[in-house]
Amino acid sequence: MTNKNRFSPLWLALSAVVGIFIGTFYANHFGGGTRLSIINSGTNKLQNLLHIIDDQYVDTVDVADLVEKAMPQLLSELDPHSVYISAKDKQTAEDDLRGSFSGVGIEFTIRQDTVRVQNVIGNGPAERAGLIAGDKIVTIDDSLFVGKKVTNEEAMHRLKGPKDTKVKVGVIRYGEKDVRQFTITRGEIPMHSVNAVYMIDEKTGYVRIKNFGENTYRELLVALAQLAMDGFQQLVIDLRGNTGGYLGTAVQIANEFLPKGRLIVYTEGRHSPREDFLSDGRGSYQQMPLVVLIDEGSASASEILSGAIQDNDRGTIIGRRSFGKGLVQKPIEFNDGSLMRLTIARYYSPSGRCIQKPYTSGQDKDYEEDLLIRYQNGEFFSQDSIHHTGPAYKTRIGREVYGGGGITPDIFVAEDTTDYTSYYKEAAMTGLLVQFGYEYTDHHRKQLAEYDEIPDLVKYLKKQRIVEQFVPWAESRGLKRRNLLIQRSHHLLESYLLGRIVYGMLNERAWIEFTNQEDPTVREALRVFRDGEAFPKAPEEKKNQEEI
Repeated sequence: MTNKNRFSPLWLALSAVVGIFIGTFYANHFGGGTRLSIINSGTNKLQNLLHIIDDQYVDTVDVADLVEKAMPQLLSELDPHSVYISAKDKQTAEDDLRGSFSGVGIEFTIRQDTVRVQNVIGNGPAERAGLIAGDKIVTIDDSLFVGKKVTNEEAMHRLKGPKDTKVKVGVIRYGEKDVRQFTITRGEIPMHSVNAVYMIDEKTGYVRIKNFGENTYRELLVALAQLAMDGFQQLVIDLRGNTGGYLGTAVQIANEFLPKGRLIVYTEGRHSPREDFLSDGRGSYQQMPLVVLIDEGSASASEILSGAIQDNDRGTIIGRRSFGKGLVQKPIEFNDGSLMRLTIARYYSPSGRCIQKPYTSGQDKDYEEDLLIRYQNGEFFSQDSIHHTGPAYKTRIGREVYGGGGITPDIFVAEDTTDYTSYYKEAAMTGLLVQFGYEYTDHHRKQLAEYDEIPDLVKYLKKQRIVEQFVPWAESRGLKRRNLLIQRSHHLLESYLLGRIVYGMLNERAWIEFTNQEDPTVREALRVFRDGEAFPKAPEEKKNQEEI
């Protein structure tokens, strides 16, 4: 090799370095913009972007606010359930699952730009101070609180607060003109997730769970003890509309009904090794006939529980296909008090199926509108319309179940649209039925208070011809009277209105018990018990019985 060739690489390297220096000099001094000295990627690039905006953008920018707005969008690019919760919204987001919050202890609704007390929690701060259902809150801490500024968020912000702090409210009571003043000392308000417990008949206990929080398992044990005192021999667990909560709580509840060593659920992710959750055999209700009710609103922890019961052939699942959320989120807190719930794994039912429905990373309109699409495709009304995207799996005794989109019930019950008309739809969708129910309750509270049992209250209300009172009231508010449709939907209208009044005068449990009386899914559960079908049978065994 000649000397000339031997030094060529060195000359090329020196030329490149000189070129970089010259180029950088001219870019910095004569270019139209500023360039970063290092080509960055990932987190450094994001940090530099924010720094440049803060340093050079034409107008003043609140960078912290920009980050708050960007965080939700960034996480939405991952999956539908990784979310960012700001510091100011964190407390509200956690209250339902914590099992309590600090406040005044009322349920309220907003009518005509005014906070109206719908229910007062027994022995809570508001009741001890003297508030009653029907009171209209017009001032808070001596400031007028009526008009357009009255929103659910603002009312909660003003009424909630640290334990033992005081809030002064001015209320107008029905039939009075003067404002009454009450000082309420805030306290811990329990948030019950088991919101209905009662005996449907002499043998059948009923429990409704609205979410899976910190205290749900303890609440369920208390509920089952109460039903045991009433002599229950079979159980309905209603998970309809239950959007989920803590995985651990669902595992605890499933454990009560499963024999030792049964897989309840397992989780697995890229950085999360498989973790199995097994029953320990200490459950007190391992042999009791069991039915679980689900629908399209049942998600997450609800699907863990119903999937464990179904795959272990421990009970019968009745209703409609569940939501299909099979992603596990880990809460990660930031120094400013905000919170990120990041998906770290998927959960799988005992048969190995992932119940998560399909999604596309980023904004997926079809995912957000999935329930509407199901409705339009007829899935709420026909089992044949259910579209399974995942493979088939087998339960312990060989029954076929499907993954890839929620829990499909063992017994399908269509949404009840009997006597459903356009008049009823408009009355319900516009909120007129709810509004009339509240106003009727408010105006007749003294007479209605004489009835503290559901049958007595309903018997009285049916004599009042509630629908006939509703129709002219609704017409005065823009809902055209349509006599044939009203006649056809009369029973639906009456049931809805009576339910709202029962809720307003008694409580949520009473409302659930009343609406369940004619619920087709609950009736199907009772039939399953009556026919001895609560414990699923193997395909061959079922076939042999049918042939006989």
